[in-house]
Amino acid sequence: MRIWHYADAQKNQFQVDETQVAPLIQQGAITPATKVWTDGMANWMTANDAMPTMFAEQPAAVVEAPAAAGPPPMGQKSHEIDYEIFGDDMQIVEVELDPGETVIAEAGAMNYVEQDITFEAKMGDGSTANEGIMGKLLAVGKRALTGESIFMTHFTHQGTAEKRRVAFAAPFPGKIIPVDLSQIGGEITCQKDSFLCAAYGTKVTIAFNKRLGAGFFGGEGFILQKLCGDGKAFIHAGGTVVERELNGETLRVDTGCIVAFTSGITYDIQKAGNLKSMFFGGEGMFLATMSGHGKVWLQSLPFSRLADRIIASAPKSGGSAQGEGSVLGGLGRLLDGD
Repeated sequence: MRIWHYADAQKNQFQVDETQVAPLIQQGAITPATKVWTDGMANWMTANDAMPTMFAEQPAAVVEAPAAAGPPPMGQKSHEIDYEIFGDDMQIVEVELDPGETVIAEAGAMNYVEQDITFEAKMGDGSTANEGIMGKLLAVGKRALTGESIFMTHFTHQGTAEKRRVAFAAPFPGKIIPVDLSQIGGEITCQKDSFLCAAYGTKVTIAFNKRLGAGFFGGEGFILQKLCGDGKAFIHAGGTVVERELNGETLRVDTGCIVAFTSGITYDIQKAGNLKSMFFGGEGMFLATMSGHGKVWLQSLPFSRLADRIIASAPKSGGSAQGEGSVLGGLGRLLDGD
C-alpha cells in the first residue's frame, strides 16, 4: 500500500497510508497547496499536482509500491546518504544507500560494492536531469581541463528493501574529508584531483582562478574544482588534514598544501620573504595567501611532494636509496631483480 508523507504550514512532517488521505482532505489537514511526497517522486509537490483525482472527488487508485526509502528533506535536491569512514592513513569511505538512492564517484575510486547496487559510467554528474547533448559535451570539456576522466560512475541501489553499501578509497595515503555542502553555503572550491565521491545531485564543475599571480605560481594553477549542492561530498588529502576557520584573518600557506576552501575565502600568492629566503629557504619562491571569512582545509603531504621524494630516492632514477647503505642492501637488490 502506498505511503504518503505530508507537511503542515510549520513544516512538521507526517506519514499516512493512502486510505487516510481522503479523510485528511475532508478535515482540511491536507489542502491543494500542502506539500506531499511518496515513493517514486523525485521531490516534494503540492497535493493538487501529486493527487489531482483526490481533489476532483474521485477515489485514488490503489498502487502497490515497495518499501519507501524516506523522502528527501524538503527543498533539498541532493540525495540524503549516510556514511562511515574506516582506517587512519589509508582510509576508505563506506556510503550507505537506501532503495533508489545514488552516489556519484570518480572513475576507478570504487573499493567494493554490495548486491542490489548497480553502477554505470556516465558523462556528467547528473545534477541537471534534462541537460542536452551540448551541455554534456561542455561538462566533459571542463573535466578534461582538470585532468580527470571524462566519465563519472553512478552507483544506484536498485533493490526494494534493505540498505546496501558501496565503498570508495583514496588513491594515495591521507585522509578523507566529509563535507556537508548545506552547512557551508552550498559550495566549496578544491584542488583539481581531490574530489572522491558525493551524493547524487551534487554539481561537479570547475572554477577559473581570476588572479594571474595565483594561476602562474600558486601550485593549483588557473583551474580549480568546484562542488555545488546541498548534500554530502567527500574529498581526500595527503598526510594529516588541518581545518582552519578564518574570521577576517590572513593565513599564508605552502602552495601545494591547500586542499579546499569555502566561498568566503579569497586566494592569492605573495613572495616568500626576501631574495635570500626565496632562493635558499627551501619553502619555494611564493606562498599562498588565504583571507576572508570561511573554512580552509590544509594537507601536510601533497601527493606531488610525496612523488618527488620517491623518485629522488629511487636508485633506478639516479637517486640514492634511504636506509640501505650497506653492501648487503645492494646485494639484496641484485638478488631480487632490483
